[in-house]
Amino acid sequence: MPDSNKINIEVVYGLPHEQTLLKVQVPSGTSLGEGVKLSGIMDKYPEIDLDKGKFGIFGKLSKTDTELREQDRIEIYRPLLADPKEVRKRRAEEGKVMKKGGGDA
Repeated sequence: MPDSNKINIEVVYGLPHEQTLLKVQVPSGTSLGEGVKLSGIMDKYPEIDLDKGKFGIFGKLSKTDTELREQDRIEIYRPLLADPKEVRKRRAEEGKVMKKGGGDA
């Protein structure tokens, strides 16, 4: 018989060569941050920082004080290694210098 004071959630964290998905039961009224702690994922990945990290529920950026609901999936996002805007800007500048494209053959 299911415990009406508990909800089922998932906590996911992906690295380039490894993905972890944990299914856990937490008390009703648990916040996103508490759910991450209760899942035990920070024992395996101590680099997860509840204060500075970015988190989402089903792809929507969420704060750590967001109350979880039954079947929510917490996603833990890693910081970007390169700013996508800077990468595009650098590629555009390289393209101007190299004069990519057609020309007289």
